[in-house]
Amino acid sequence: MTAVPTQEAVLAALARVIDPELRRPVTELDMVRAVDIDGGRVAVTITLTIAGCPLRNSFQEQVAREVGAVEGVEDVQLSFDVMSPEQREALVTKLRGGVERRGLSLSERTRVIAVCSGKGGVGKSTLAANLAAALARSGLDVGVLDADIYGFSIPHLLGIQRRPVVVDKMIVPPVREELKLMSIGFFLDDNSPVMWRGPMLHRALEQFLQDVHWGELDVLVVDMPPGTGDAALTMVQQVPLSGGVVVTTPQEVSVIDVERGIAMFNQVNTPVLGLVENMSAYICPHCGTRDELFGSGGAERLARQFHIPVLGQIPIVPAIRESGDAGTPLVVGQPDHPVSKVYVAIAEQMLDRIAAERAPAPRIVG
Repeated sequence: MTAVPTQEAVLAALARVIDPELRRPVTELDMVRAVDIDGGRVAVTITLTIAGCPLRNSFQEQVAREVGAVEGVEDVQLSFDVMSPEQREALVTKLRGGVERRGLSLSERTRVIAVCSGKGGVGKSTLAANLAAALARSGLDVGVLDADIYGFSIPHLLGIQRRPVVVDKMIVPPVREELKLMSIGFFLDDNSPVMWRGPMLHRALEQFLQDVHWGELDVLVVDMPPGTGDAALTMVQQVPLSGGVVVTTPQEVSVIDVERGIAMFNQVNTPVLGLVENMSAYICPHCGTRDELFGSGGAERLARQFHIPVLGQIPIVPAIRESGDAGTPLVVGQPDHPVSKVYVAIAEQMLDRIAAERAPAPRIVG
């Protein structure tokens, strides 16, 4: 005699269905509206936060897989409904419960790491994207805040173009490769320049820190605006930073700008975790010859002057540019690439340096 699936077994299966953006089970989020069982046929109704949710396919695949594996289930039908305003309000309350600190939507356990540079064009955003991806691949819960208001490029580097979902003024960041991302680029309709000043800029950054549902992150990587102007100062003053990583290139003009960035962190009593020297040399993909196009020794001089370590040196290789253009960080697309291993080593050293300042940090498993 064929077994008939029970309500309890189906609900247990639905507890393994994870909202792809909120990263929690649909049962925990009170998203299961109904479960109807007729012999071997099971009909499930899930309530979405908004109509036209872009991730319906994920729910359909998960429900078909999990409920379809329950003993006695022969057919699974999934339908959708939309939450009422009262249900959305209850969801927001549930999500925000216990994860806010100092007016920020961050967990107490979250380590916030700022990646900054004294000037633009030194590969800061590419570094931030790969460091975040390295941390996420190690099993940590990681978010990326693209605070480079005037030059946002992280969405392209991570291949995330889908806009965030807004639930009663709470912004739910999109997720890819286990990375949550928030960027001003999601809220602009085209590539027009951002012509913002003081109060508007301050409010945008404030909203990213207060109204975004980051959840229980282990690490939040902040891609800082280049330089030490209003945008950068707003970030370092508002965010409880665990430390900063400063990006430079070998030539003297970059080194001079980096000195101001280090001084900014010192001014707000934020530890500088170390330096990363980008474009340290060009490695010929054909013969392996090393050519120091931008000189050498800049990072080492800064390290001696400010008594901070050089966490790593990133050479110029085509794979970095190709992976950025493709929207897949090098550490994800080519984890065995020599430069990917440098990124992982830098990420691990960041956590070790933070651990020296506070509770022990988890280590990356390569």
